[in-house]
Amino acid sequence: MPFHICLVEPEIPNNTGNIARTCAVTGSVLHLVKPLGFSTEDKYLKRSGMDYWHLVDVRYHDSFSDFAAQFPDSRFFCTTTKAKRSYTAFEYQDGDIFVFGKESRGLPPQILEAYADTTIRIPMRQVVRSHNLGNTVMVVLYEALRQNGFPGLE
Repeated sequence: MPFHICLVEPEIPNNTGNIARTCAVTGSVLHLVKPLGFSTEDKYLKRSGMDYWHLVDVRYHDSFSDFAAQFPDSRFFCTTTKAKRSYTAFEYQDGDIFVFGKESRGLPPQILEAYADTTIRIPMRQVVRSHNLGNTVMVVLYEALRQNGFPGLE
């Protein structure tokens, strides 16, 4: 079972394109929660994902609650700079869902509250606001893949 990457209201097409490429390379499912800050026909989105779009299982959702309702028994890990626990503090399992917020504001408080026990962060110096979204997805996803023996990857 693949890992799932959920982007809640992403704003920057290049980030989403890079994340789509990461999903193509790893076999992860990409979920995009509307509203999106760009058109999926955007040339920057397509260029960032290059010629990998046909290899990505991309699913669109009208709201986060609609998305979450489709996975009632799944584990959700929400990334935020406000989390107390590092992304390395958990043992990830096939099918886990990693949730990332919009570039300008992160995840809404109601989502963070709903998954307070599984919020995660990447350690960093406090002089910087946050990592780039594409880099954050890559770091977290590859830790989950590493823990599971990089299933299906060579």
